[in-house]
Amino acid sequence: MRILSILLLIVFAMPIIADAQSPKEFAAAWDESHISNIFPSNVRHKDIQNYVKKLGELGLKTREVGRSYGDREIYEVEWGKGPTKVFMWSQMHGDEPTATSGAIDMLAFLQTKRDKYEWIKKLEQKLTIRFVPMLNPDGAELFQRRNLQSIDINRDARNLQTPEGRLLKQLRDDWKPDFGFNLHNQNELTTVGSSFRQATISLLAVSGREDGSTYPGHERNKRICSLMIEALKQFIPGNIARYEDDYNPRAFGDMISAWGTPVILIETGGHHGKDEMFLIRLNFIALMTALQSMVDGTQDSADAKIYERLPFNDTGNIYNYIFRKANVINFRETATPYVADIAINRERRRQEQLAPVFVREVGDLSIFKGLEEIDASGYNVVVPDGMLRIGSRGHLLFYKKDRKVNWKSDNLAEEFPPDGEFLNGVWLKKLP
Repeated sequence: MRILSILLLIVFAMPIIADAQSPKEFAAAWDESHISNIFPSNVRHKDIQNYVKKLGELGLKTREVGRSYGDREIYEVEWGKGPTKVFMWSQMHGDEPTATSGAIDMLAFLQTKRDKYEWIKKLEQKLTIRFVPMLNPDGAELFQRRNLQSIDINRDARNLQTPEGRLLKQLRDDWKPDFGFNLHNQNELTTVGSSFRQATISLLAVSGREDGSTYPGHERNKRICSLMIEALKQFIPGNIARYEDDYNPRAFGDMISAWGTPVILIETGGHHGKDEMFLIRLNFIALMTALQSMVDGTQDSADAKIYERLPFNDTGNIYNYIFRKANVINFRETATPYVADIAINRERRRQEQLAPVFVREVGDLSIFKGLEEIDASGYNVVVPDGMLRIGSRGHLLFYKKDRKVNWKSDNLAEEFPPDGEFLNGVWLKKLP
């Protein structure tokens, strides 16, 4: 009888959330209800103002908390009424916009569904979320990393020379939150370890200690990261990595953790063949999973080793495009061909803009992989100015090897129309 009583006490002490949602249910919920309606990279400051206004109309608390160096408004949105404090901020780098939309969709969902799901009701009573979208509105307006002082805000945690950095520290110090979520984007060519797989999402439970030592809040965040990993694996298996954990006393993630708010860093990369809305959806799933864990008990029971076993980010393993075994002719100097692979990468730009591409490597690239690979072995490949170089614009002309072409022609492309033409990641004329 005594054993039965103990078992009953254990069972009833465990949180029971009958309506807890699965990652696939979160994905479906985002599909049905997201209020983000613009590709994140196209979002300007006025669009953030519209999103914040929508959240206010839904009943969330919204307020202007400061101004950027360029005198643009910086906002904070609040949801919940509980004692546990969760602080999120995004886009301290102006050209890293994905999570801004994901967190806005998260807040809209929590507000509109709090009467439908018991777990959200409990969450509302347990915690308060404050979210600062687009901390760097000047950089976002120009789609650049830095603010108008040309300072990287995320390297200003010590000197506090930027108004945006001073604001972020003030908001943290005044409120003293229990959790921090630092939301970023990383290069789409970042890989999971030394593999050829894109790191679509990378996570880091930030220690904030120079020796990398751990403590309860850090261990808790590792467990939350593990839950996000398990959720995201259902959508991007093999495309999740661990962000480098080198201590940096100038970085806000490290310093906010050191000041008493253990931080989780979420970095969004790319996923070949998927657009930016797919990436918003992943951020929504990750954030909803993290929040639900705070009331369903999984935050305490998750296995931190799932996170600890993640491969670290790596770079230099993949390119956007590799043209294999091209017969390259640098006709400005000579008509003598040589066989080489050509690697081309795309620069980060807004979705609405055609991103420029540049030649990044030429030669034997057999140990690398392209997100897109093109067999160019049947073609002579030239660039319009006649000299293929590292840093050249990614504009390639393709001629079948059996064609007779006068490489000394002053109007090569007009006199000898190419069999294929590739410019800025677009086939102006597809290879036959």
